[in-house]
Amino acid sequence: MRKTSLTKWLFALMLALLLVVAACSEDTGSEDPKEGDKTEDKAEGDGEKEAEDDGLYSVEDFSTDTTNTSDAIEGGTLNYGLVSDTVFEGTLNWNFYSGNPDSIVLSWFDESLLDMDANYTYTQDGAATFETEPYETDEFPNGITIEFKIRDNVNWHDGEPVKAEDWAMSYEVIGHKDYTGVRYGVDFSNIVGMDEYHAGEADTISGIEVVDEKTLRVTYKESNPSLLTGGIWPYAMPKHIFKDIPIAEMAESPAVRENPIGMGPYKVDSIVPGESVVYKKNEDYWRGEPALDEVVLKVVSPQTVVQELETGGVDMVDSFPTDQFVDNADMSNVQFLGEIDMYYAYVGFKLGTWDAENEKVKMDPNAKMADVNLRKAMAHAVDTNAVGENFYHGLRWKATTLIPPSHPEYHDAENPGFEFDPELSKQILADAGYVDKDGDGFVETPEGEELVINYAAMSGSDVAEPMAQYYIQSWQNVGLNVQLLDGRLHEFNTFYDRVGQAGEDDPAVDVYAGAWGVGSDVNPYGLYGPDQLFNFPRYESEKNSELLAEGISQESFDVDHRKEVYKEWQQFMIDEVPVFPTLYALNVVPVNERVTNYTLDADNPLRLYQVGVTEEEPVVAE
Repeated sequence: MRKTSLTKWLFALMLALLLVVAACSEDTGSEDPKEGDKTEDKAEGDGEKEAEDDGLYSVEDFSTDTTNTSDAIEGGTLNYGLVSDTVFEGTLNWNFYSGNPDSIVLSWFDESLLDMDANYTYTQDGAATFETEPYETDEFPNGITIEFKIRDNVNWHDGEPVKAEDWAMSYEVIGHKDYTGVRYGVDFSNIVGMDEYHAGEADTISGIEVVDEKTLRVTYKESNPSLLTGGIWPYAMPKHIFKDIPIAEMAESPAVRENPIGMGPYKVDSIVPGESVVYKKNEDYWRGEPALDEVVLKVVSPQTVVQELETGGVDMVDSFPTDQFVDNADMSNVQFLGEIDMYYAYVGFKLGTWDAENEKVKMDPNAKMADVNLRKAMAHAVDTNAVGENFYHGLRWKATTLIPPSHPEYHDAENPGFEFDPELSKQILADAGYVDKDGDGFVETPEGEELVINYAAMSGSDVAEPMAQYYIQSWQNVGLNVQLLDGRLHEFNTFYDRVGQAGEDDPAVDVYAGAWGVGSDVNPYGLYGPDQLFNFPRYESEKNSELLAEGISQESFDVDHRKEVYKEWQQFMIDEVPVFPTLYALNVVPVNERVTNYTLDADNPLRLYQVGVTEEEPVVAE
């Protein structure tokens, strides 16, 4: 049964109502999502989604597995859509990519040497196995050595075996002073000898040893609980291809941009830069021969994704725009799968710049957003609960902390985050000296100067523009003169370049709306550590560094202790507000009815080589 859909004009009407409520209501509280009963129970595996009585959806409304259990035909072509309003950057090597679109392109032809289980812990089921032993010296009494063995049948697409020296090369490239990517961080500096190598004081990394063609030993200064949950860099790079390319030139080389190879189930056959990739099966794939002859990946605009799915132009997409789901929940030729995403959206405040020479953030005490009271006022002014319900029908919902519920053991579900309270927001501003002195409806700084805040947001979905305007209006409702940067939204690559991904922070950006697809490791250091490029707010503090270090300390091998550390960190980041989370998300993936063996179930990890089709042509919508 199809639910009553909400059209674009109704989205605009809801926005207007939200703005009126925000401006006029005296109720300063924030309602939690309603927990009403479903209108009817979904038949197991029927692929149809039923909203609750209140029109909201939740993860319980979705299956994680395709219901098509028929045998795959021999060969066939799968058409895969990468949903984006811009081209993918085309940095097709794990050591150098920075954006999620490139990682999706990469995943079809290259893969990690290590597998993970449902708890995001490395297993012995991948292309490499491993053993650990203590490494105890006077300098490093808590060190650990991990010995990896690459399976004999794991080969690059050109037939060369994947060797220990290929894996070692990844570390040598990322750790080098000429490295131009974004991967270098605490996981690498924890390796014995890496600091000296990174500083140019040594030609090799003493803690990395190629034992034989298939065996690599890596020695870490500190054994920590993150090592086996994402703290090991698990990607190799073919040394026989990259050995003669200067490290400073690798990211732009044909080996990365035009003719990349990997060890995954499909080989890159051709690339239309930024637009599409054709893959052919890798018959020598170590797990077994792939089910498909060919995969065709192409960029699909959010505005045309529904048409592409209905006509069979694509069999599936990486992630369906959740703002379009309600209108298309009963699409007859696809099954919608769903899972809690390893993701959160957030609003960030620019508090400094990136010091490229010293590779660390540099806070500016005179930054426009330096006053924590101003940041708290902005956080309390936005009703993110209403945003999730009215723009996304519950498929996204209010985020409370910077560890999402995709990591339930560490997410502090009892922390309410920032409650929507515009009156409190106004009071915080007034108490901090932000007062409207000239009667224009907007506050001035405590020094009496005009305060104009530039807000950067990304384009991409049908609701991107109205949602950005909602945030801006919410802040204006409490007296803050917030303006959209350049008067428009910015596409993905341009947005992140201006926020600081390229190592230069655009001084015009004061506040920005970002999003993170978080890693398997709960450790948030890579996003908020003082020496991390991805620390886009450019925030550092002694307490933040202390908590992040404690989260990977020897004491944190005790899970209960680690939980308490990250619970404290989640609250600390609310107190400091370098960013505030806005939305968590359900990842909704539509899959054509002819596709088989596709799953989102973490307990039954997806093997891309097993994904097949049961008919030659895609099923078309009725």
